Order: sequence, then structure tokens, then C-alpha cells
Amino acid sequence: MKPMNPSTKAQVSIPDIPAGMCVCFSTYSGKLFRVTFLTLVSLVLFPLLVLVFLLESPIHPEVFSLNEPPLMTGCYEPNLKLRQAERLFEDLLIGPESLANIGDVFYTGTADGKILKIEGRNIHVLATLGKPPCGSQEHEHTCGRPLGIRVGPNGTLLVADAYLGLFEVNPVTGEVKSLVSTGKMIGGRRLGFLNDLDVTRDGKKVYFTDSSSRWQRRDFMHLIMEATADGRLLEYDTESREVTVMMENLRFPNGIQLFPDEESVLVAETTMARIRRIHVSGLIKGGMDTFIDNLPGFPDNIRRSSSGGYWVSMSAVRPNPGFSMLDFLSQRPWLKKLIFKLFSQDTLLKFVPRYSLVVELQDGGSCVRSLHDPHGLVAAYISEAHEYNGQLYLGSFRSPYLCKLDLSKV
Repeated sequence: MKPMNPSTKAQVSIPDIPAGMCVCFSTYSGKLFRVTFLTLVSLVLFPLLVLVFLLESPIHPEVFSLNEPPLMTGCYEPNLKLRQAERLFEDLLIGPESLANIGDVFYTGTADGKILKIEGRNIHVLATLGKPPCGSQEHEHTCGRPLGIRVGPNGTLLVADAYLGLFEVNPVTGEVKSLVSTGKMIGGRRLGFLNDLDVTRDGKKVYFTDSSSRWQRRDFMHLIMEATADGRLLEYDTESREVTVMMENLRFPNGIQLFPDEESVLVAETTMARIRRIHVSGLIKGGMDTFIDNLPGFPDNIRRSSSGGYWVSMSAVRPNPGFSMLDFLSQRPWLKKLIFKLFSQDTLLKFVPRYSLVVELQDGGSCVRSLHDPHGLVAAYISEAHEYNGQLYLGSFRSPYLCKLDLSKV
């Protein structure tokens, strides 16, 4: 017997298999897999599609058009100026939407229904407008959600609570007086979503926005996506205690600011990315025109600047160049309906890019300067820019802090 050469590999003889058999087996296996896979997918997807089709969407969006967003150039050129801001009282308050000050003492309303008094580094609970429990969206309608806040000419605080109404609060004792209750019928409709307010120098008139009679504050994304034109500007007469509708059919009227002559007010129409000027007295009382259209973001509160202009805050922008989801969806109500069938408001908020922007506008509506924080790394979800003593204080409808920016450094 001849020894096997170690370098020689053993060979095994395999009988020939007809090519046709191999191809048929492979084809049969592939078809069986595809049929099984498609059957399983259809068994899962078909009921899901039927369910989505049968589900009623919580919103009934309207078609509306926005102009192409302005280029982020010139006055709107992106920068990092808001990142120079300092965070204050981090994790000690939540959602300080609006700010007012009497000297060095500040006041704000928070997401847990409280009016806070801030003196130096100390925070005190001045008042609570609603009833506990507080701290969640589920209880907002009873706990209350104070939004716009101003100092009246007599030194008291005027507060617009999204659910409970218009209040006057003593800044020393914390005594609360109800001025207008949301249970009251105004112009045939109940007040549904009080937002911001301003008061005349003589204290006789208080102007405030009712963002929607259909949607409450806790459903604000529904209001934005539906683009309902059911918002109003109202006037409260402090002497007669009468409430008058000054303008109707506004799309998410939000921040408000009286003009220096007090014959008109500026109102941020958030959904439309513009600011309207509504004439509340004088020769053209009841008229309305556009103060600035096609803003680079969706405006919230408006406050006076020391230069005689206006600070306008935005927590979401319409990037150009770039992609604005809300602009894209404005012409596609069917897609909005589908989105709200599949996702909750909290889930949708995660898809909204965090980009904080504050612009200073002149009387004619032209831009003076802009302050940015792309991605909201320092100042996020800003709702108001309040200037005092060379500092710009930034409120937020969601963040657990205030921000302070030294304007001399930007």
C-alpha cells in the first residue's frame, strides 16, 4: 500500500446532481420564504392600516399658505449670542413663561400654577391661582397655568391664566382678585385659552388674547397644526368690568404689546409667523393691518426694548436654507390628520428642532438685530425677552430655568 502524500488533499466523489433539480429547489425555497414573509406582513399591516383609516383624527386642519421663509442672512444671520446667557434658578422653577419686575424684584408664573416672587437669589411663592394637585398637564385645567404677567399702574400684578381667567395679584400680600373668569360667555363663546395681556398707562383698559375657544393650552400643538382661526383679542374695562371683543378670526393670537400712543396693539399671530397691528381706539378703531409678515420663526411674546423697539421671542424657526416642517404641512391637511392619528403631542414635540431666536424690531417692523441659540443648548423653548437695566431676561414655556443675557456684551 502506497503511503498518502501529506501535501495531497483527500478527494471525495460527489455524484452529479441534475442542474434542474438544484434550480427548482432554490426557486421553491425563495418563493416559499417570500410568500410566508408577505403573508405575515399583511396579517400585521392590514389590520393596522384599517385601524388608522377608521380612527378619527383629533384635528380638522385647514389649508393655509405661508410665504417662503426669509433667508437667514443680514439681520437674521445665525450667531451664538444667546449662548452667552447665564441660566438662573436651574431646576428650581419650571416654565417661567412671562416676566414682570418692580425695581429689582421679579415676578413670573410657572407650570405648577404658582406666581413666584424673585428677590436676589431667593424665590418665594406669592400666590396660587387654582387648586392642587399641580405639576402635570392632566391637572392644568384645575391647577391653572399663569402665562402673561404685567405690572399695572397702581403697582399690582395683572396675570392671564390660560384656564382660569384674568387676575389681579397684590405683589406684597399675594392677595388674588378675579377680574374675568373663563366661565363667562364673551361674544357667544367661552374664553378657552387666555395667553398674554397688556394694560394702558391709566389702568382703565386691559387688552388680552384668547388663543382659541376650541383648544386649551395643554393642546397647543393641536392648535398650531389645525391652524384654527378662532382666536380673539379682547378688552377689559376696569371701571365698567365689561369685556369687549376687539378682533376675531385670528390664528393663534399670542403675545401682545400696546403701541406707545395706545391706540393700537401688536399681536403675535403665531401660526402665521407674523405680527398684526390692531387698532383699539381712535379714527380707525376696529381696523387691522400687518406690522411684520413672514418672520423667520413662530412668534410668542412681544415686549418693549430700551431703544423704543420691540423684542420678539421665537422657540422654533423656519430655516432658509433648510426645511420647515410646519411650512411643508400647511398645504397638506391630510398628512396632518394622519400624523395626529399616529403620534401624541409629546412625541411630536421631540421632532421640532430646538432653535431659540430673539429679534429686535423697530416701529416700522424692520429688524434691528437678532440673537440665536441653534439647538437651544443654553436657552431653550424661550417664550419672552424682558429687558431691564441692560440685561435681557428670557422666559420659557417649558425649560426649568430663567436666562439672563448682558446686552453690552452682544
